[in-house]
Amino acid sequence: MLWPGTLIGAGAGFAIASIPGALLGALLGQALDRRLQLQSWAQLRERLGGRPALRNDELLFVLLGRLAKSNGRVVDGHIQQARQEMRSLDMTESAQRRAIAAFNRGKAGSDRVRRYLRVLKAQPHAAEGVLRACWRMVWADGKADDAERDLIDLWGKWLGWTPQQLQALAADYTPERKPLVSRGPTYQDALRLLGVTATTEPSVIKRAYRRLLSRHHPDKVAGSGASAAQVHEATERTRELHNAYALIRERRDFR
Repeated sequence: MLWPGTLIGAGAGFAIASIPGALLGALLGQALDRRLQLQSWAQLRERLGGRPALRNDELLFVLLGRLAKSNGRVVDGHIQQARQEMRSLDMTESAQRRAIAAFNRGKAGSDRVRRYLRVLKAQPHAAEGVLRACWRMVWADGKADDAERDLIDLWGKWLGWTPQQLQALAADYTPERKPLVSRGPTYQDALRLLGVTATTEPSVIKRAYRRLLSRHHPDKVAGSGASAAQVHEATERTRELHNAYALIRERRDFR
């Protein structure tokens, strides 16, 4: 971690009054560093240029905004997730305004975040909190695409995380769904899924299968305005219906 004010104060003090001046200048410079939260020369340059450095909470919402916009369109789920993050942080009204402004800047992609993340690297707990919030934002719309994953991989690298650590963290937020039928369904599982019994006529089994297939087909679900997560659920259920019907047809020997 670099304290630019401290170094400048020490250098100026030494030039004026040798070692005692350097000590006094360093103390004054460190007080300035802490007050302005300066931890790098880049942050000092931003301060001198009239643009405030990003605070940790603002950095978080810049990242969240960039993730939300990575696919070109921010949806309501992204907005709701950003609000949830604000509530989780118990932000004051003024802090929320800063967070909203930071989120909007993140959508525009105008802030350079690399140096801030490298500074945050020295705060492992805060760095992990940022990455976790990022994964929550990724799944706010029910899916995680390559652009979002690439951003988190890059930010994680700047934070000093290994690919293995990032993968383990991602697993904490990947939605898990209990299958309606296990990967190796039993005959009884298949019968229950189709709502039939071992003595049901083949023609009735076929009608039950087609009715369920029509109800849960992903194209039909998508056409009704369902979310991405609901379409994914319908796709999985359709696959399970296919497997169940194939198993029953094989066991009962009908076409």
